Parts: sequence; C-alpha cells; structure tokens
Amino acid sequence: MQISSRFTIAVHIFACIEAFGDQHKLTSDFLAGSVNVNPVIIRKTMSQLQKAGLIKVARGTGGIKITRPLDEITLFDVFQAVEALDHKQLFHFHDNPNPSCPVGRNIHNILDGHLHDAQRALEQELAKTTLADIQKETTDCLQYDAAASEER
Repeated sequence: MQISSRFTIAVHIFACIEAFGDQHKLTSDFLAGSVNVNPVIIRKTMSQLQKAGLIKVARGTGGIKITRPLDEITLFDVFQAVEALDHKQLFHFHDNPNPSCPVGRNIHNILDGHLHDAQRALEQELAKTTLADIQKETTDCLQYDAAASEER
C-alpha cells in the first residue's frame, strides 16, 4: 500500500510559497514547474488546502497566503487536508472475508487493533513536525546550494 503523492505535493507547495513568494508570482504553472507535475494537479491540491483553511488563493493574481503561522501547521494537518481517507481509515480492509472460514471469521479481530495502532503512530509522527521545521530545512538547503554554486 502506498499513500498518494498528494501529501508530498502539498508540502512542496508550502515550501515554494515560503521560498519564492516574495520573488515570483506563484501561479499553478510556476508551482507545477517546481513539483514537475501538470498544473491541474497543483490547482486541485491548492483547492484542498484552501478548503481545509490552510491557504487562501487569490484567483488570477497568483497570490497565495498561508492562513496561520508555519509553526502552527503540522504535517498531519496537511495530510488530513489532501488525503481522502475512507471513513478516516488509512488501511482499507477487504470487504468480505469468508465467515465460514475460521481465518476469515476472525481476521478483523486479529488485525483491526494492529492497523489502528499503525495509523495512530503515523498520525502522531506527522503531528510532531511543523511546516516551520520543513521551512528551516528548505532554507538550509537553499543556502547550501547557493554556496556550492558560488564555489564553482
């Protein structure tokens, strides 16, 4: 199982807003160039982030504003905004285990707690990291890249 790329695209968008917002018009085309995806995907992701109240988008002008300080937005907030989880469950259980089979009859009882614990661990880990943490790491990388370019 793999979580979709919507989550990492959303975090990438936030990093671009902070890194380039003062220097460039942040359009879906510009962001798509950084993420290397179709601008439609960027627009859909930004729509989800706006619906969750994490950003405000001024249509046509390329204006994107983050609605809260970065240290108040966690990776879990972003994850919740863009990942459409079925019934808020990360793991989708197969629909019809055979009740006539002793394994099929008991598999939910066996696995449900473990899967719930795994999801809770993921959520808690994502909640530990804020977008301010990501921004600091992004800034450090940009400074390193600039210094490396100057040395060449």
